[in-house]
Amino acid sequence: MGKPIRLPGLIDIHVHFRDPGQTDKEDFYTGTSAALAGGVTTVFDMPNNLVPIFTLKTLLEKMKIAEKKAVCDYGFYFGTDGKNITEFEKVKGLVIGLKVYLTLTTGKYLLDNGQKLEEVFESWPKEKVIVVHGEGDKIDLAINLAKKYKNKVHITHVSKKNDLQVIIEGKKTNSNITCDVTPHHLFLSKEQISAKNTSGVARRVYPERSRRDSPDGGGTANGFYEVKPPLASRVDQDFLWEHLKDIDAIATDHAPHTIEEKKSNTPPSGMPGVETTLPLLFTAVKDGRLTMKDLIRLTNTNPQMIFGFRQNKNTCVEIDPDEKYTIENENLKTKCSWSPFARREVYGRVQKVFIRGEKVFEKGKILAKPGLGRNILSPKSGGV
Repeated sequence: MGKPIRLPGLIDIHVHFRDPGQTDKEDFYTGTSAALAGGVTTVFDMPNNLVPIFTLKTLLEKMKIAEKKAVCDYGFYFGTDGKNITEFEKVKGLVIGLKVYLTLTTGKYLLDNGQKLEEVFESWPKEKVIVVHGEGDKIDLAINLAKKYKNKVHITHVSKKNDLQVIIEGKKTNSNITCDVTPHHLFLSKEQISAKNTSGVARRVYPERSRRDSPDGGGTANGFYEVKPPLASRVDQDFLWEHLKDIDAIATDHAPHTIEEKKSNTPPSGMPGVETTLPLLFTAVKDGRLTMKDLIRLTNTNPQMIFGFRQNKNTCVEIDPDEKYTIENENLKTKCSWSPFARREVYGRVQKVFIRGEKVFEKGKILAKPGLGRNILSPKSGGV
């Protein structure tokens, strides 16, 4: 074991913990446990639950659940269908931002009514961020609306060269535009999963491995890589890496589904990621693709700046920089029990995690009791 490296706790600004409504996939205890195992000390949960978070009532119900279960700190997004604008004033002090879906995603959350969209941007409090799921010309639309109504707009899970180029241009005239990328768009590409069978996927992702080594251990593998936005090309992926300086955050879009769902003929979009991001990124540091300064900027400093909160200086993580280990499905804390990065060798195993100075994770064990995690907007949080 090498001398431990201490980092500020990671802040994941994009997770789907499925609670309430789909707790067969994940819940606030298992999701935040997976976060701690990955060195993540704060998560921001998305509003596209089975019953979407479009009202103060549904938001308060979700907050109560997290308050009882969470073992790391958290924040919430509010959602909109363009018909709940009167709720904005009621919830603005309880959420870290608004999520707007301009591109079709899992569930019925697409907002494609132009007039309603204008009303949303005009009405949402200017001090709060609007997080946009958009691709292609929808990114132009979001940037134009942000300029028109003076909103803070954050474009999430950017995956393509052309989209990032548009954002880079938009930033030149509007400092309120920010963006993030996901680990799966940085570390996986469509070329790696282009084969129609598991054997092909195994050859591309793990050349030395056999058919049984797909994320589920057998069956059809492509469903496990079904995600929105889709995995992009190597050209797109390389462009993301080359322009990390223009990217403001790395967010996992942790979106777990059961193995049975992913093996089906109609696999839902999404994959887990909150537990594996830090070792993937630290391995990239070891490989010279990323600096430690950028790792901290993308996972800690900038998320605080974008969303306007302060993390407690005693919230931190210790990793072993020298131990090489293999990501194994059997060792994951996430309830879905699989990872698209299974059997990948990485560095940076999380050894200890502290939240506000209290040890909450050590050598694979969750030490925190359910409910230790705090809502970052709670008056008693005092800096998370």
